[in-house]
Amino acid sequence: MAITRISQEELQEAVAALRNGELVAFPTETVYGLGANANHPEAVRKIFKLKGRPSSHPLIVHIDDAKFLPRWARDPSPAALKLAAAFWPGPLTLVLKRAPVVADVVTGGQDTVAIRVPSHPVAQQLLTAFGGGIAAPSANRFGHVSPTRVEHVREEFGDEVQIVLDGEDCKIGLESTIVSCVGEVPHLLRPGAITLSQLQAVVPEVTSAPDPDAPRAPGSMARHYSPATPLNLVPSKNLETVINEFTEEREKVAVLAMRPPGKTSEFMTWINAGSRPDVYGRSLYANIRTLDKAGARMIVVEEVPDDERWEAVRDRLRRAAAAENVVTYDPDIAALKADFGDDLLG
Repeated sequence: MAITRISQEELQEAVAALRNGELVAFPTETVYGLGANANHPEAVRKIFKLKGRPSSHPLIVHIDDAKFLPRWARDPSPAALKLAAAFWPGPLTLVLKRAPVVADVVTGGQDTVAIRVPSHPVAQQLLTAFGGGIAAPSANRFGHVSPTRVEHVREEFGDEVQIVLDGEDCKIGLESTIVSCVGEVPHLLRPGAITLSQLQAVVPEVTSAPDPDAPRAPGSMARHYSPATPLNLVPSKNLETVINEFTEEREKVAVLAMRPPGKTSEFMTWINAGSRPDVYGRSLYANIRTLDKAGARMIVVEEVPDDERWEAVRDRLRRAAAAENVVTYDPDIAALKADFGDDLLG
């Protein structure tokens, strides 16, 4: 059974830490967050220092109820209010014009602020007891694979984060959908569990078209969510061919697929993540972390379907692989080496 509440002792300790300018890791329905008092600039700077996160990357401010939105944002548009009413609490982040009290360190120096109301009961318990906003990115080193289990946070930071609240596995496992509502037309900046179609059912004007004037958003770098082992995306029809090239050369390969392997090999670690996008997404980061520990020379990921339900998964996988590591044309590993060099496999 999932942990839905923490003890009063744990809660009081976490709230005291936040008020004293310390960091607290806590679960949300998407991923675990590394939180600081959003009204305490020095505390927020600790997040950037610990993660190794560039100061230009904005953070998301977590609040426990939409009624507190005016404390953080000014003049939210009708579209923003409709989206908030439809999807909060939940995995939706809204980018809005910031209120004057919001510190630059939270917004990356922009005139906008990212806000969301998480639905995880432990996050709600913490936010309500704290009585303020908690600025929190994912609880991992910058650019690394996001944490969806409490042990992932401890693997990342060890004793550097003293308070880690346990909410067991995150229900969704992928970061929130981000929508900018600062222009005339709301823009989808990052896909998540809430799809574009679901957004448009509430606000038909929401678009995913590129917007050169859109605010910087978390998780928008070309390479992100990345394991230490090089990761490649391979078309489904070429998957076994690529894997066989590795195993025949006695090179260990780790595989994330939507089906069981055709045959086994001592040089292959295979995870069958299934073909349901919600289940696949929930376990994606945990599976990548497992494969990253397999001692393989490469993680090979079967490309997922090209439809909206898989958009968030597809986005994370392409960022987890460097752009040049997306193999869509040649299944032969010798050609792969010729194209990318031995450094890719070392």
